[in-house]
Amino acid sequence: MAVAPQTTTTTTSASAPPPPTSRQDGSNDNTNNHNNNKASANTNAETYYSDKAATLSTSYPSSPTPSRHGGQPRASSSTATGRHANDVPPPPLPVPSRLRALNARIEGLAGFEARGITRVLPEERRPPSLSDDLQVAIMWFSANISLNNLAAGMLGPLLLELGFLDCALLAVFGALVGSVTTAYMAIWGPQSGNRTMVVLRFFMGYWPSKIPCLLNVVLMIGYATIDGIIGGQVLSAVSGGQMTIIVGIVVVSVVCWVVAVFGMALFHKYERYSWLPQVLALFVLIGVAGPYFDASSKSKATGALLAAQRLSFFNICLYVPNSWAAAASDFYVYYPERTSRRKIFLLTLVGIWTAFCLVYLIAIGLGTGVANIPAWSDANNVSSGALIVAGYAPLKAFGSVCSVIVALGVIANSIPSTYSAALGCQTLGRYGKAVPRWVWSSLLILVEFVLAVAGREHLFLIFQNFLALMGYWVMIMIVIVFEEHMLFRRGKHAFDWSRWEDRSYLPIGWAAFAAFLIGWVGAILGMSQAWYVGPLAQLASTGDVGLWVAVGFTFLTFAPLRILERKLVGR
Repeated sequence: MAVAPQTTTTTTSASAPPPPTSRQDGSNDNTNNHNNNKASANTNAETYYSDKAATLSTSYPSSPTPSRHGGQPRASSSTATGRHANDVPPPPLPVPSRLRALNARIEGLAGFEARGITRVLPEERRPPSLSDDLQVAIMWFSANISLNNLAAGMLGPLLLELGFLDCALLAVFGALVGSVTTAYMAIWGPQSGNRTMVVLRFFMGYWPSKIPCLLNVVLMIGYATIDGIIGGQVLSAVSGGQMTIIVGIVVVSVVCWVVAVFGMALFHKYERYSWLPQVLALFVLIGVAGPYFDASSKSKATGALLAAQRLSFFNICLYVPNSWAAAASDFYVYYPERTSRRKIFLLTLVGIWTAFCLVYLIAIGLGTGVANIPAWSDANNVSSGALIVAGYAPLKAFGSVCSVIVALGVIANSIPSTYSAALGCQTLGRYGKAVPRWVWSSLLILVEFVLAVAGREHLFLIFQNFLALMGYWVMIMIVIVFEEHMLFRRGKHAFDWSRWEDRSYLPIGWAAFAAFLIGWVGAILGMSQAWYVGPLAQLASTGDVGLWVAVGFTFLTFAPLRILERKLVGR
Protein backbone atom coordinates (compact mmCIF):
# COMPACT_ATOMS: atom_id res chain seq x y z
CA MET A 1 0.00 0.00 0.00
CA ALA A 2 1.38 3.40 -0.90
CA VAL A 3 1.65 5.54 2.19
CA ALA A 4 2.07 9.29 2.50
CA PRO A 5 3.10 11.46 5.43
CA GLN A 6 0.67 12.03 8.25
CA THR A 7 -0.83 15.33 7.16
CA THR A 8 1.10 15.82 3.97
CA THR A 9 -0.80 15.52 0.76
CA THR A 10 1.62 16.51 -1.98
CA THR A 11 4.35 14.83 -3.92
CA THR A 12 7.03 17.28 -2.94
CA SER A 13 6.26 17.10 0.75
CA ALA A 14 6.38 13.32 0.70
CA SER A 15 10.16 13.44 0.43
CA ALA A 16 10.92 16.92 1.80
CA PRO A 17 12.06 17.16 5.42
CA PRO A 18 9.80 18.73 8.00
CA PRO A 19 10.32 22.45 8.53
CA PRO A 20 13.10 23.14 11.01
CA THR A 21 12.53 24.88 14.29
CA SER A 22 13.60 28.50 13.96
CA ARG A 23 16.15 30.04 16.33
CA GLN A 24 16.82 33.59 17.44
CA ASP A 25 19.73 35.33 15.72
CA GLY A 26 21.17 37.07 18.80
CA SER A 27 23.36 34.29 20.16
CA ASN A 28 27.09 35.00 20.58
CA ASP A 29 28.33 31.57 19.51
CA ASN A 30 27.53 31.78 15.81
CA THR A 31 30.26 29.58 14.46
CA ASN A 32 30.72 28.84 10.79
CA ASN A 33 29.24 25.43 11.33
CA HIS A 34 26.10 26.96 12.87
CA ASN A 35 25.78 29.47 10.04
CA ASN A 36 26.03 26.75 7.44
CA ASN A 37 23.40 24.64 9.21
CA LYS A 38 21.10 27.60 9.59
CA ALA A 39 21.40 28.53 5.92
CA SER A 40 20.66 24.96 4.93
CA ALA A 41 17.65 24.85 7.25
CA ASN A 42 16.27 28.08 5.87
CA THR A 43 16.66 26.73 2.35
CA ASN A 44 14.79 23.58 3.29
CA ALA A 45 12.01 25.55 4.96
CA GLU A 46 11.64 27.86 1.98
CA THR A 47 11.55 24.93 -0.44
CA TYR A 48 9.11 23.01 1.75
CA TYR A 49 6.61 25.84 2.10
CA SER A 50 6.90 26.97 -1.50
CA ASP A 51 6.31 23.50 -2.87
CA LYS A 52 3.56 22.72 -0.36
CA ALA A 53 1.66 25.93 -1.07
CA ALA A 54 2.03 25.44 -4.81
CA THR A 55 0.74 21.90 -4.90
CA LEU A 56 -1.88 22.01 -2.17
CA SER A 57 -3.78 24.72 -4.00
CA THR A 58 -4.19 22.70 -7.13
CA SER A 59 -7.36 20.70 -6.71
CA TYR A 60 -10.20 23.15 -7.13
CA PRO A 61 -12.22 23.09 -10.36
CA SER A 62 -12.12 25.33 -13.37
CA SER A 63 -8.83 27.06 -12.81
CA PRO A 64 -7.79 29.56 -15.48
CA THR A 65 -4.10 28.64 -15.08
CA PRO A 66 -3.36 24.95 -15.62
CA SER A 67 -0.83 23.07 -13.54
CA ARG A 68 0.16 19.47 -13.34
CA HIS A 69 -1.95 18.82 -10.22
CA GLY A 70 -5.41 19.83 -11.30
CA GLY A 71 -5.35 23.18 -13.03
CA GLN A 72 -4.90 25.49 -10.07
CA PRO A 73 -2.91 28.72 -10.03
CA ARG A 74 0.31 28.64 -8.10
CA ALA A 75 0.09 30.06 -4.59
CA SER A 76 2.90 32.23 -3.35
CA SER A 77 5.25 30.94 -0.71
CA SER A 78 3.57 30.93 2.68
CA THR A 79 6.67 31.59 4.75
CA ALA A 80 5.62 35.22 5.16
CA THR A 81 1.88 34.72 5.54
CA GLY A 82 1.87 34.10 9.27
CA ARG A 83 0.82 30.49 9.12
CA HIS A 84 0.03 29.01 12.51
CA ALA A 85 2.32 26.35 13.90
CA ASN A 86 -0.55 23.86 13.76
CA ASP A 87 -0.69 24.22 9.98
CA VAL A 88 2.85 22.85 9.74
CA PRO A 89 2.79 19.05 9.30
CA PRO A 90 4.53 16.94 11.93
CA PRO A 91 7.40 14.65 10.97
CA PRO A 92 6.19 11.97 8.55
CA LEU A 93 5.86 8.35 9.44
CA PRO A 94 8.68 6.17 8.05
CA VAL A 95 7.73 5.00 4.58
CA PRO A 96 9.70 2.61 2.30
CA SER A 97 11.31 4.52 -0.53
CA ARG A 98 9.62 2.42 -3.24
CA LEU A 99 6.16 3.09 -1.85
CA ARG A 100 6.97 6.78 -1.52
CA ALA A 101 8.17 6.89 -5.13
CA LEU A 102 5.03 5.10 -6.35
CA ASN A 103 2.81 7.51 -4.45
CA ALA A 104 4.72 10.48 -5.85
CA ARG A 105 4.32 9.21 -9.40
CA ILE A 106 0.55 8.70 -9.00
CA GLU A 107 -0.02 12.04 -7.29
CA GLY A 108 1.96 13.72 -10.07
CA LEU A 109 -0.67 12.83 -12.67
CA ALA A 110 -2.31 15.82 -14.34
CA GLY A 111 -5.51 16.89 -12.60
CA PHE A 112 -4.84 14.73 -9.53
CA GLU A 113 -5.83 16.05 -6.09
CA ALA A 114 -3.08 15.08 -3.67
CA ARG A 115 -4.60 16.82 -0.66
CA GLY A 116 -6.28 14.83 2.06
CA ILE A 117 -7.64 16.37 5.27
CA THR A 118 -4.91 19.01 5.65
CA ARG A 119 -6.40 22.46 6.10
CA VAL A 120 -6.57 24.71 3.04
CA LEU A 121 -4.96 27.98 4.04
CA PRO A 122 -6.64 31.27 3.09
CA GLU A 123 -3.89 32.16 0.60
CA GLU A 124 -4.40 28.85 -1.17
CA ARG A 125 -8.08 29.41 -1.89
CA ARG A 126 -9.73 30.33 -5.17
CA PRO A 127 -10.61 33.98 -5.78
CA PRO A 128 -14.36 34.81 -5.71
CA SER A 129 -16.24 34.24 -8.96
CA LEU A 130 -19.82 33.94 -10.14
CA SER A 131 -19.19 30.57 -11.79
CA ASP A 132 -17.89 29.10 -8.54
CA ASP A 133 -20.93 30.45 -6.69
CA LEU A 134 -23.28 28.82 -9.18
CA GLN A 135 -21.30 25.60 -8.86
CA VAL A 136 -22.50 25.32 -5.25
CA ALA A 137 -26.11 24.87 -6.34
CA ILE A 138 -25.25 22.88 -9.47
CA MET A 139 -23.17 20.35 -7.57
CA TRP A 140 -25.93 19.51 -5.09
CA PHE A 141 -28.59 19.43 -7.78
CA SER A 142 -26.51 17.16 -10.00
CA ALA A 143 -25.59 14.78 -7.19
CA ASN A 144 -29.16 14.24 -6.01
CA ILE A 145 -31.33 13.81 -9.12
CA SER A 146 -30.42 10.13 -8.98
CA LEU A 147 -32.28 6.86 -8.84
CA ASN A 148 -31.45 6.02 -5.24
CA ASN A 149 -33.60 8.98 -4.19
CA LEU A 150 -36.40 7.65 -6.41
CA ALA A 151 -36.32 4.51 -4.29
CA ALA A 152 -36.86 6.59 -1.13
CA GLY A 153 -39.85 8.42 -2.62
CA MET A 154 -41.52 5.18 -3.64
CA LEU A 155 -41.74 4.02 -0.04
CA GLY A 156 -44.69 6.35 0.61
CA PRO A 157 -47.21 4.85 -1.80
CA LEU A 158 -45.77 1.33 -1.97
CA LEU A 159 -44.80 0.59 1.65
CA LEU A 160 -46.93 2.98 3.72
CA GLU A 161 -49.87 3.05 1.26
CA LEU A 162 -50.25 6.82 1.40
CA GLY A 163 -52.16 8.76 -1.23
CA PHE A 164 -50.58 11.02 -3.83
CA LEU A 165 -51.40 14.32 -2.12
CA ASP A 166 -50.21 13.14 1.28
CA CYS A 167 -46.97 11.84 -0.21
CA ALA A 168 -46.33 14.96 -2.26
CA LEU A 169 -46.76 17.38 0.64
CA LEU A 170 -44.76 15.25 3.05
CA ALA A 171 -41.96 14.77 0.52
CA VAL A 172 -41.60 18.47 -0.30
CA PHE A 173 -41.58 19.66 3.31
CA GLY A 174 -39.52 16.73 4.57
CA ALA A 175 -36.91 17.46 1.91
CA LEU A 176 -36.94 21.13 2.94
CA VAL A 177 -36.09 20.35 6.57
CA GLY A 178 -33.39 17.88 5.57
CA SER A 179 -31.90 20.36 3.09
CA VAL A 180 -31.81 23.15 5.70
CA THR A 181 -29.65 21.06 8.03
CA THR A 182 -27.20 20.21 5.24
CA ALA A 183 -27.06 23.86 4.12
CA TYR A 184 -26.24 24.89 7.70
CA MET A 185 -23.32 22.47 7.94
CA ALA A 186 -22.04 23.64 4.55
CA ILE A 187 -21.24 27.15 5.82
CA TRP A 188 -18.22 25.92 7.80
CA GLY A 189 -16.21 24.84 4.73
CA PRO A 190 -15.16 28.27 3.41
CA GLN A 191 -14.68 29.72 6.89
CA SER A 192 -12.43 26.99 8.18
CA GLY A 193 -10.77 25.41 5.15
CA ASN A 194 -11.34 22.11 6.96
CA ARG A 195 -13.36 19.05 6.00
CA THR A 196 -16.62 18.38 7.78
CA MET A 197 -15.35 15.74 10.16
CA VAL A 198 -12.35 17.90 11.02
CA VAL A 199 -14.67 20.86 11.67
CA LEU A 200 -16.59 18.61 14.04
CA ARG A 201 -13.55 18.46 16.32
CA PHE A 202 -14.15 22.12 17.24
CA PHE A 203 -17.67 21.27 18.42
CA MET A 204 -17.40 17.75 19.85
CA GLY A 205 -13.74 17.38 20.76
CA TYR A 206 -10.92 15.41 19.16
CA TRP A 207 -11.88 11.94 20.41
CA PRO A 208 -15.71 12.06 20.58
CA SER A 209 -15.87 13.41 17.02
CA LYS A 210 -14.44 10.11 15.79
CA ILE A 211 -17.77 8.41 16.54
CA PRO A 212 -19.82 10.36 13.96
CA CYS A 213 -16.79 10.19 11.67
CA LEU A 214 -16.91 6.39 11.69
CA LEU A 215 -20.69 6.41 11.30
CA ASN A 216 -20.35 8.75 8.33
CA VAL A 217 -17.91 6.40 6.62
CA VAL A 218 -20.46 3.59 6.98
CA LEU A 219 -23.26 5.89 5.81
CA MET A 220 -21.43 7.00 2.67
CA ILE A 221 -20.45 3.42 1.82
CA GLY A 222 -24.10 2.44 2.19
CA TYR A 223 -25.21 5.21 -0.13
CA ALA A 224 -22.70 4.24 -2.80
CA THR A 225 -23.71 0.58 -2.44
CA ILE A 226 -27.36 1.44 -3.07
CA ASP A 227 -26.29 3.54 -6.06
CA GLY A 228 -24.45 0.60 -7.56
CA ILE A 229 -27.36 -1.79 -7.03
CA ILE A 230 -30.06 0.38 -8.54
CA GLY A 231 -27.82 1.41 -11.45
CA GLY A 232 -27.14 -2.26 -12.16
CA GLN A 233 -30.85 -3.08 -11.92
CA VAL A 234 -31.77 -0.49 -14.54
CA LEU A 235 -29.02 -1.51 -16.96
CA SER A 236 -30.00 -5.15 -16.54
CA ALA A 237 -33.68 -4.35 -17.16
CA VAL A 238 -32.82 -2.35 -20.29
CA SER A 239 -30.98 -5.34 -21.73
CA GLY A 240 -33.97 -7.57 -21.05
CA GLY A 241 -32.00 -9.56 -18.53
CA GLN A 242 -29.21 -10.40 -20.96
CA MET A 243 -26.78 -8.28 -18.95
CA THR A 244 -26.61 -9.22 -15.30
CA ILE A 245 -26.93 -6.69 -12.50
CA ILE A 246 -23.28 -7.36 -11.66
CA VAL A 247 -22.13 -5.93 -15.00
CA GLY A 248 -24.07 -2.76 -14.32
CA ILE A 249 -22.51 -2.52 -10.86
CA VAL A 250 -19.06 -2.85 -12.45
CA VAL A 251 -19.78 0.02 -14.85
CA VAL A 252 -20.94 2.31 -12.04
CA SER A 253 -18.02 1.34 -9.80
CA VAL A 254 -15.32 1.92 -12.42
CA VAL A 255 -16.49 5.41 -13.39
CA CYS A 256 -16.98 6.36 -9.74
CA TRP A 257 -13.48 5.11 -8.92
CA VAL A 258 -11.81 7.21 -11.61
CA VAL A 259 -13.50 10.45 -10.56
CA ALA A 260 -13.25 9.87 -6.80
CA VAL A 261 -9.56 9.00 -7.03
CA PHE A 262 -8.62 12.07 -9.07
CA GLY A 263 -10.45 14.27 -6.59
CA MET A 264 -12.09 17.65 -6.45
CA ALA A 265 -11.12 19.07 -9.86
CA LEU A 266 -12.54 16.21 -11.91
CA PHE A 267 -15.42 15.79 -9.47
CA HIS A 268 -16.66 19.35 -9.93
CA LYS A 269 -16.23 19.17 -13.69
CA TYR A 270 -18.27 15.97 -13.80
CA GLU A 271 -21.04 17.38 -11.61
CA ARG A 272 -21.11 20.61 -13.60
CA TYR A 273 -22.35 18.88 -16.74
CA SER A 274 -23.82 15.52 -15.69
CA TRP A 275 -27.10 17.06 -14.52
CA LEU A 276 -28.25 18.18 -17.98
CA PRO A 277 -28.84 14.75 -19.58
CA GLN A 278 -30.33 13.59 -16.28
CA VAL A 279 -32.90 16.37 -16.21
CA LEU A 280 -33.83 15.83 -19.85
CA ALA A 281 -34.28 12.10 -19.28
CA LEU A 282 -36.41 12.72 -16.18
CA PHE A 283 -38.60 15.21 -18.05
CA VAL A 284 -39.08 12.58 -20.75
CA LEU A 285 -40.14 10.13 -18.02
CA ILE A 286 -42.67 12.67 -16.72
CA GLY A 287 -44.04 13.13 -20.22
CA VAL A 288 -44.42 9.44 -21.05
CA ALA A 289 -45.37 8.05 -17.63
CA GLY A 290 -47.07 11.10 -16.13
CA PRO A 291 -50.51 10.35 -17.63
CA TYR A 292 -50.51 7.10 -15.63
CA PHE A 293 -49.70 8.74 -12.29
CA ASP A 294 -52.73 8.38 -10.01
CA ALA A 295 -52.98 11.87 -8.52
CA SER A 296 -56.39 11.03 -7.08
CA SER A 297 -55.20 8.08 -4.99
CA LYS A 298 -56.14 8.23 -1.30
CA SER A 299 -54.34 7.04 1.79
CA LYS A 300 -55.71 3.70 2.99
CA ALA A 301 -55.25 4.14 6.74
CA THR A 302 -57.25 6.45 8.98
CA GLY A 303 -56.97 8.06 12.39
CA ALA A 304 -53.88 7.55 14.51
CA LEU A 305 -52.38 5.00 12.12
CA LEU A 306 -52.60 7.47 9.24
CA ALA A 307 -50.87 10.14 11.34
CA ALA A 308 -48.13 7.67 12.24
CA GLN A 309 -47.59 6.73 8.59
CA ARG A 310 -47.46 10.38 7.57
CA LEU A 311 -44.82 11.08 10.21
CA SER A 312 -42.78 8.07 9.13
CA PHE A 313 -42.77 9.13 5.46
CA PHE A 314 -41.96 12.72 6.40
CA ASN A 315 -38.93 11.42 8.29
CA ILE A 316 -37.87 9.23 5.36
CA CYS A 317 -37.93 12.23 3.03
CA LEU A 318 -35.97 14.23 5.62
CA TYR A 319 -33.35 11.54 6.29
CA VAL A 320 -31.87 11.41 2.79
CA PRO A 321 -30.97 15.10 2.25
CA ASN A 322 -30.16 15.45 5.95
CA SER A 323 -27.55 12.71 5.76
CA TRP A 324 -25.42 14.90 3.45
CA ALA A 325 -24.86 17.25 6.41
CA ALA A 326 -22.02 15.04 7.61
CA ALA A 327 -20.12 15.74 4.37
CA ALA A 328 -21.38 19.20 3.40
CA SER A 329 -18.20 21.17 4.15
CA ASP A 330 -15.94 18.80 2.23
CA PHE A 331 -16.71 20.44 -1.09
CA TYR A 332 -16.23 24.10 -0.09
CA VAL A 333 -12.75 24.17 1.43
CA TYR A 334 -11.29 25.92 -1.62
CA TYR A 335 -13.77 28.80 -1.51
CA PRO A 336 -12.50 32.17 -0.18
CA GLU A 337 -12.42 32.50 3.58
CA ARG A 338 -14.69 35.56 3.48
CA THR A 339 -17.37 33.86 1.40
CA SER A 340 -20.79 34.88 2.72
CA ARG A 341 -22.37 32.33 5.03
CA ARG A 342 -25.78 33.35 3.76
CA LYS A 343 -24.77 32.80 0.16
CA ILE A 344 -23.39 29.31 0.81
CA PHE A 345 -26.46 28.43 2.87
CA LEU A 346 -29.00 29.61 0.28
CA LEU A 347 -27.21 28.18 -2.77
CA THR A 348 -26.81 24.80 -1.06
CA LEU A 349 -30.45 24.85 0.02
CA VAL A 350 -31.70 25.69 -3.48
CA GLY A 351 -29.59 23.03 -5.16
CA ILE A 352 -30.37 20.15 -2.86
CA TRP A 353 -34.04 20.93 -2.18
CA THR A 354 -34.89 21.41 -5.87
CA ALA A 355 -33.29 18.10 -6.75
CA PHE A 356 -35.13 16.16 -4.06
CA CYS A 357 -38.49 17.74 -4.84
CA LEU A 358 -38.17 16.77 -8.51
CA VAL A 359 -37.07 13.20 -7.84
CA TYR A 360 -39.47 12.55 -4.97
CA LEU A 361 -42.52 13.69 -6.95
CA ILE A 362 -41.60 11.47 -9.90
CA ALA A 363 -41.09 8.52 -7.56
CA ILE A 364 -44.44 9.11 -5.88
CA GLY A 365 -46.16 9.23 -9.24
CA LEU A 366 -44.59 5.95 -10.32
CA GLY A 367 -45.54 4.36 -7.00
CA THR A 368 -49.19 5.38 -7.31
CA GLY A 369 -49.32 3.95 -10.82
CA VAL A 370 -48.22 0.50 -9.72
CA ALA A 371 -51.69 -0.29 -8.32
CA ASN A 372 -53.41 0.48 -11.64
CA ILE A 373 -50.99 -0.73 -14.32
CA PRO A 374 -50.23 -4.48 -14.34
CA ALA A 375 -47.01 -4.00 -16.34
CA TRP A 376 -45.69 -1.60 -13.74
CA SER A 377 -46.72 -3.93 -10.93
CA ASP A 378 -44.89 -6.85 -12.57
CA ALA A 379 -41.81 -4.71 -13.12
CA ASN A 380 -41.85 -3.52 -9.51
CA ASN A 381 -41.91 -7.15 -8.37
CA VAL A 382 -38.62 -7.59 -10.22
CA SER A 383 -36.85 -4.46 -8.93
CA SER A 384 -37.19 -0.71 -8.52
CA GLY A 385 -34.93 -0.30 -11.53
CA ALA A 386 -37.24 -2.42 -13.66
CA LEU A 387 -40.15 -0.17 -12.67
CA ILE A 388 -38.31 2.87 -14.03
CA VAL A 389 -37.59 1.06 -17.28
CA ALA A 390 -41.28 0.12 -17.51
CA GLY A 391 -42.14 3.80 -17.27
CA TYR A 392 -40.10 4.44 -20.42
CA ALA A 393 -41.50 1.36 -22.22
CA PRO A 394 -43.86 3.21 -24.65
CA LEU A 395 -40.83 4.96 -26.18
CA LYS A 396 -39.15 1.65 -27.05
CA ALA A 397 -35.55 2.22 -28.22
CA PHE A 398 -35.45 5.86 -27.17
CA GLY A 399 -36.88 4.86 -23.81
CA SER A 400 -34.01 2.41 -23.40
CA VAL A 401 -31.52 5.20 -24.08
CA CYS A 402 -33.19 7.36 -21.44
CA SER A 403 -33.11 4.46 -19.00
CA VAL A 404 -29.37 4.09 -19.50
CA ILE A 405 -28.88 7.83 -18.91
CA VAL A 406 -30.73 7.81 -15.60
CA ALA A 407 -28.97 4.59 -14.59
CA LEU A 408 -25.56 6.19 -15.12
CA GLY A 409 -26.80 9.21 -13.19
CA VAL A 410 -26.24 7.35 -9.92
CA ILE A 411 -22.52 7.86 -10.52
CA ALA A 412 -22.95 11.57 -9.75
CA ASN A 413 -24.36 10.54 -6.36
CA SER A 414 -21.82 7.86 -5.50
CA ILE A 415 -18.76 10.01 -6.29
CA PRO A 416 -19.20 12.50 -3.42
CA SER A 417 -20.13 9.61 -1.11
CA THR A 418 -16.90 7.77 -1.83
CA TYR A 419 -14.84 10.96 -1.74
CA SER A 420 -16.16 11.93 1.71
CA ALA A 421 -15.81 8.39 3.05
CA ALA A 422 -12.13 8.41 2.07
CA LEU A 423 -11.61 11.69 3.91
CA GLY A 424 -13.39 10.19 6.91
CA CYS A 425 -10.95 7.28 6.95
CA GLN A 426 -8.08 9.75 7.11
CA THR A 427 -9.76 11.68 9.93
CA LEU A 428 -10.13 8.59 12.12
CA GLY A 429 -6.52 8.54 13.26
CA ARG A 430 -2.82 9.06 12.67
CA TYR A 431 -2.30 5.94 10.63
CA GLY A 432 -5.45 6.47 8.61
CA LYS A 433 -4.22 9.96 7.75
CA ALA A 434 -0.88 8.54 6.61
CA VAL A 435 -2.60 6.54 3.86
CA PRO A 436 -3.17 8.73 0.78
CA ARG A 437 -6.74 9.67 -0.06
CA TRP A 438 -6.56 7.91 -3.44
CA VAL A 439 -5.69 4.63 -1.72
CA TRP A 440 -8.67 4.94 0.59
CA SER A 441 -10.93 5.76 -2.36
CA SER A 442 -9.75 2.65 -4.19
CA LEU A 443 -10.29 0.42 -1.17
CA LEU A 444 -13.75 1.85 -0.53
CA ILE A 445 -14.80 1.32 -4.13
CA LEU A 446 -13.83 -2.32 -3.75
CA VAL A 447 -15.87 -2.61 -0.54
CA GLU A 448 -18.87 -0.92 -2.17
CA PHE A 449 -18.63 -3.26 -5.15
CA VAL A 450 -18.58 -6.39 -2.98
CA LEU A 451 -21.52 -5.18 -0.90
CA ALA A 452 -23.52 -4.23 -4.00
CA VAL A 453 -22.96 -7.64 -5.58
CA ALA A 454 -23.91 -9.40 -2.35
CA GLY A 455 -27.11 -7.36 -1.90
CA ARG A 456 -28.15 -6.91 -5.53
CA GLU A 457 -31.38 -8.89 -5.09
CA HIS A 458 -32.49 -7.12 -1.91
CA LEU A 459 -32.38 -3.37 -2.59
CA PHE A 460 -35.77 -2.59 -1.05
CA LEU A 461 -34.92 -4.45 2.16
CA ILE A 462 -31.48 -2.84 2.34
CA PHE A 463 -32.98 0.61 1.93
CA GLN A 464 -35.52 -0.03 4.69
CA ASN A 465 -32.89 -1.31 7.12
CA PHE A 466 -30.51 1.50 6.23
CA LEU A 467 -32.96 4.27 7.09
CA ALA A 468 -32.19 4.32 10.82
CA LEU A 469 -28.52 4.98 10.19
CA MET A 470 -29.34 7.71 7.70
CA GLY A 471 -31.19 10.02 10.03
CA TYR A 472 -30.87 9.70 13.77
CA TRP A 473 -27.17 10.25 14.47
CA VAL A 474 -26.79 13.00 11.86
CA MET A 475 -29.52 15.07 13.46
CA ILE A 476 -28.03 14.52 16.93
CA MET A 477 -24.71 15.78 15.59
CA ILE A 478 -26.35 18.86 14.06
CA VAL A 479 -28.08 19.76 17.33
CA ILE A 480 -24.74 19.65 19.17
CA VAL A 481 -23.04 21.80 16.52
CA PHE A 482 -25.90 24.31 16.50
CA GLU A 483 -26.00 24.69 20.28
CA GLU A 484 -22.23 25.00 20.59
CA HIS A 485 -22.26 27.61 17.83
CA MET A 486 -25.16 29.71 19.10
CA LEU A 487 -24.59 29.47 22.87
CA PHE A 488 -20.83 29.19 23.29
CA ARG A 489 -19.00 30.14 20.07
CA ARG A 490 -20.67 33.24 18.66
CA GLY A 491 -18.54 35.93 17.02
CA LYS A 492 -16.07 36.20 14.16
CA HIS A 493 -13.08 35.07 16.23
CA ALA A 494 -14.71 32.22 18.11
CA PHE A 495 -12.55 29.61 16.35
CA ASP A 496 -8.87 29.36 15.51
CA TRP A 497 -9.27 27.04 12.54
CA SER A 498 -5.52 26.51 12.19
CA ARG A 499 -5.53 24.54 15.44
CA TRP A 500 -7.46 21.62 13.99
CA GLU A 501 -5.05 19.07 15.50
CA ASP A 502 -4.23 20.93 18.73
CA ARG A 503 -5.85 18.82 21.42
CA SER A 504 -4.97 21.40 24.07
CA TYR A 505 -7.17 23.91 22.23
CA LEU A 506 -10.05 21.68 21.10
CA PRO A 507 -12.88 20.88 23.54
CA ILE A 508 -12.43 17.83 25.74
CA GLY A 509 -15.80 16.64 24.44
CA TRP A 510 -17.30 15.11 27.55
CA ALA A 511 -20.52 17.07 27.14
CA ALA A 512 -20.83 16.27 23.45
CA PHE A 513 -20.13 12.58 24.03
CA ALA A 514 -22.71 12.33 26.81
CA ALA A 515 -25.33 14.27 24.86
CA PHE A 516 -24.69 12.11 21.78
CA LEU A 517 -25.30 8.92 23.77
CA ILE A 518 -28.38 10.35 25.47
CA GLY A 519 -29.73 11.38 22.07
CA TRP A 520 -29.26 7.83 20.85
CA VAL A 521 -31.21 6.53 23.82
CA GLY A 522 -34.09 8.75 22.70
CA ALA A 523 -33.74 7.48 19.12
CA ILE A 524 -33.90 3.85 20.25
CA LEU A 525 -36.94 4.49 22.42
CA GLY A 526 -38.86 6.13 19.59
CA MET A 527 -37.63 4.54 16.37
CA SER A 528 -39.92 2.51 14.15
CA GLN A 529 -38.04 0.40 11.64
CA ALA A 530 -38.67 -2.85 9.83
CA TRP A 531 -36.47 -4.70 12.34
CA TYR A 532 -37.32 -2.83 15.58
CA VAL A 533 -40.13 -0.74 17.04
CA GLY A 534 -39.34 1.19 20.23
CA PRO A 535 -41.76 1.56 23.16
CA LEU A 536 -42.48 5.23 22.40
CA ALA A 537 -43.13 4.36 18.76
CA GLN A 538 -45.62 1.72 19.86
CA LEU A 539 -47.45 4.34 21.89
CA ALA A 540 -47.56 6.49 18.73
CA SER A 541 -49.23 3.76 16.63
CA THR A 542 -45.79 2.67 15.29
CA GLY A 543 -44.99 6.18 14.07
CA ASP A 544 -41.27 6.91 13.83
CA VAL A 545 -40.86 9.46 16.62
CA GLY A 546 -37.26 8.46 17.29
CA LEU A 547 -35.76 11.35 15.37
CA TRP A 548 -37.66 13.96 17.34
CA VAL A 549 -37.16 12.30 20.72
CA ALA A 550 -33.43 12.16 19.96
CA VAL A 551 -33.41 15.85 19.03
CA GLY A 552 -35.25 16.74 22.24
CA PHE A 553 -32.99 14.67 24.49
CA THR A 554 -29.84 16.10 22.90
CA PHE A 555 -31.09 19.68 22.94
CA LEU A 556 -32.04 19.58 26.61
CA THR A 557 -28.89 17.85 27.88
CA PHE A 558 -26.01 19.29 25.87
CA ALA A 559 -26.18 22.92 27.05
CA PRO A 560 -26.05 22.23 30.82
CA LEU A 561 -23.42 19.54 30.35
CA ARG A 562 -21.32 21.91 28.25
CA ILE A 563 -21.60 24.65 30.87
CA LEU A 564 -20.37 22.17 33.49
CA GLU A 565 -17.54 21.03 31.21
CA ARG A 566 -16.35 24.58 30.59
CA LYS A 567 -16.47 25.31 34.30
CA LEU A 568 -14.41 22.24 35.19
CA VAL A 569 -11.99 22.17 32.25
CA GLY A 570 -11.93 25.77 31.13
CA ARG A 571 -12.54 25.18 27.43
